[in-house]
Amino acid sequence: MLVTGAARQLGGRFVRRIQRDPDVDRVIAVDAISPGHQLGDADFVRADIRQPAIARVLAEHAVDTVVHLDVSGKALGAGGRTTVKETNVIGTMQLLGACQKSPTVRRLVIKSSTSVYGSAPRDPAVFTETTPPKSLPSGGFAKDAVEVEGYVRGFARRRPDVAVCVLRFANILGPDADSPLADYLSLPVLPTVFGYDPRLQFVHEDDVIDVLGIASHEPRRGTLNSGTFNIAGDGVLLLSQCSRRLGRPTVPVPLPAVTWVGQALRTVGMTDFSPEQIRLLTHGRVVSTVQMRETLGFHPVFTTAETFADFARSQAPGLLPPEVVGRAVDRLAAMPFAGGTGVTGADGTQPTHSAR
Repeated sequence: MLVTGAARQLGGRFVRRIQRDPDVDRVIAVDAISPGHQLGDADFVRADIRQPAIARVLAEHAVDTVVHLDVSGKALGAGGRTTVKETNVIGTMQLLGACQKSPTVRRLVIKSSTSVYGSAPRDPAVFTETTPPKSLPSGGFAKDAVEVEGYVRGFARRRPDVAVCVLRFANILGPDADSPLADYLSLPVLPTVFGYDPRLQFVHEDDVIDVLGIASHEPRRGTLNSGTFNIAGDGVLLLSQCSRRLGRPTVPVPLPAVTWVGQALRTVGMTDFSPEQIRLLTHGRVVSTVQMRETLGFHPVFTTAETFADFARSQAPGLLPPEVVGRAVDRLAAMPFAGGTGVTGADGTQPTHSAR
């Protein structure tokens, strides 16, 4: 088995986990930089998947299963957005080209994202794997994920003998989460879009490791380990619920000014408050996980709320105790003008006329 993105926290965890599986003879961990964590007994190969050399790695080790985790919205080390995009898109193209030429590859697992659905005002309440997006992402990691999936579909047509599994993860959180959204939720004060309280879904990093293990194996009886699957924990949380559970006050910003705030936060290096993240924090996104359960046979251990609670426990205390934030939100929700602000009451419900 070959695993890309081994220098990332998630890739390293998966490498350490999968090598303990008795059905896996050998694990080849690949990345362009040396990992800062242990990889157990895996063989680490320093290789840039953007270069043709990745084909030699597949051939030399007679790889039969490829788990492509080097698709990310955040740079490692000194790399910037350009490096991330090249690795996501060009790296995936090179890797797929190498897999296409390899006679030994029989299974391919791709880490993708529910961001491929975009976030738009006329979105359906729940996306299924076959729901076309109302507005395709125009940039950032979401656009990278759309392009990656397009190349993967082309590969699947050219190599029908290879089982291809695409996992569209909701926002990944947990104590060790490393993503733009985790950085945003770690801010002492959360800038939000005035008049909107988006619905969010999360998947725990432990569940991510578990489902990757299922997808990289031969399917069990009654399941199918190929196709495209949404991966998320049960339930949803409103952004206002997230802020009060963290004890972090919010600063509602009019939509036209949100971009300026995002640019300022990027300039000082606090978080990558990108346009795609702004759209998520405006309109939200919820996906169906029926196929994950019924076809892939995976049942997450953590719900969305439990995932967020585990993340919150790993964070430094907020500026205010959660109960203080909650009381303030409750008072706002009871005011006559609250119907247009998207605030929530103590039970997490929204006023009838609040915006999504």
